[in-house]
Amino acid sequence: MSGQNSTKASYTKPVNQNWNDDEYAAIIDGPLEVTYNFEGFHSAPLTDSDIEAKPMVLLIGQYSTGKTTFIHYLLDKKYPGEHIGVEPTTDRFLAIMNGAEDRVTPGNAAAVNQDLPFRGLNHFGQAFLSRFQVSQTPSPILENMTIIDTPGILAGDKQRVERGYDFTQVCEWFAQRADLILLMFDSYKLDISNEFKLAIHSLKGQEEKIRVVLNKSDMVNQQQLMRVYGAMMWSLGKVVQTPEVMRVYLSSFWVEKPPNSFEDCRDLIEAESKDLLRDLKELRRNAAIRKVNEIVKRARLARVHALIIGHLKKEMPAMFGKKKKQEKLLEHLDQEFIKIQNKYHLPAGDFPNPERFKQNLALYDMDKFKSIKEDLLENVDQALAVDLPQLMSRFPQGNPELEKSQLNPFDQADTNPEEVKNGQLPPAFWDYTMMDRDEYLPVFHSLKPRDGLVSGAAVKPILVQTGLSNDMLANIWRMSDWDNDGYFDSDQFCVAMHLIKAIELGAVLPDKLPSSMMPTRKI
Repeated sequence: MSGQNSTKASYTKPVNQNWNDDEYAAIIDGPLEVTYNFEGFHSAPLTDSDIEAKPMVLLIGQYSTGKTTFIHYLLDKKYPGEHIGVEPTTDRFLAIMNGAEDRVTPGNAAAVNQDLPFRGLNHFGQAFLSRFQVSQTPSPILENMTIIDTPGILAGDKQRVERGYDFTQVCEWFAQRADLILLMFDSYKLDISNEFKLAIHSLKGQEEKIRVVLNKSDMVNQQQLMRVYGAMMWSLGKVVQTPEVMRVYLSSFWVEKPPNSFEDCRDLIEAESKDLLRDLKELRRNAAIRKVNEIVKRARLARVHALIIGHLKKEMPAMFGKKKKQEKLLEHLDQEFIKIQNKYHLPAGDFPNPERFKQNLALYDMDKFKSIKEDLLENVDQALAVDLPQLMSRFPQGNPELEKSQLNPFDQADTNPEEVKNGQLPPAFWDYTMMDRDEYLPVFHSLKPRDGLVSGAAVKPILVQTGLSNDMLANIWRMSDWDNDGYFDSDQFCVAMHLIKAIELGAVLPDKLPSSMMPTRKI
């Protein structure tokens, strides 16, 4: 299957190759996060398994939008725990991972397994862990990523009450660790329920990871698809408070294509689907840099958190009126944030949501908070300014784009591109990259081109100096002036000189200019 093949790739541990496992804990996770109880207000500390985890793809959507079918399509097979149907079928969070054999690990066991990146889920308790499981199956796709399937979202408040755990907080936990978040819609389910709206709001701060998938796009015709797309963007616009337009993929992933599907947009849908699969394929390439990016985000948040806690401690009285002062600080927490922001010259975007922070803050006695320790903050500043940038500079760069002559190491390896046999030059000679532009461009610029062009009258003396006959030069001009405007730009001039070189080598010119001699640049 093309989708499967296009996403196969070997996986490499992202960060561990260049950064010792204990360095993050020694600088940020240990002293700073523990001293100021970062875990009590935000998320659990990062573990080695979190840092070494494969790229994670999170699927969120309402029921029957094709989340499970999409996973089946990628893997090209069933996996343990899969259940596909038009009714709400996935009733739990499911982590699909690579394994030597098909196996299902219940949530409680997965959350205490040090080799899995799910230990932070213990925070959500038994009610959630009983609705979470890890599904392992051998798959080349899963060698490069972990896929998180979520329960289908229904409308109304009843489901939120009966879940027994905070669905949006669990989504937020996974979103913070995910490398790609796919919001799934289909052409018949464009409404955004209350719980779906809260789930989307929980993704705030992760916008660069979010992609929207309009699945089952072939179940409507072309005109209807245009209206469906517009309606979906209108619905999203009311929920996602951002001026940027989210990337939307029109796709259709089926295990078996239904007979009543429309074919008038098939080319568009297949092109969009390939773009989505390409996004998935690219995940592993930048996995290490994304891990460092998440560590930087967490370090910045931990630093601001330490300043908030230290500031609140400093504002508390030494002896009397502590309870009243704490209530006042809670009531005007947003104003305290502004004071901290101005004092330390911090961007507003680094601060947590005041209302949510206030809910956690009310559970603690501010008088028992720790004061600001400058040495801890200096260590974090050093990590952000020096250590982490140095780490990123040590990452290997991507593979460079090869020249055409380098694509096949066995292709005419011993052939001289300028060797003439029976009046013919090898195909390699007739390639745009083979032209000696460094020799020809100074001559072109000496003709003082206007708007990048020189006239035939200006070029004629240069061509006449070659000593070729008038008929040959006329033929060279005809092939080089492919836009037939009587002028040469730099590309056309270099092509003409290259054709002259071919004649000087003793070759016979082709009847028309080979397409490989045409420049590929657009501007």
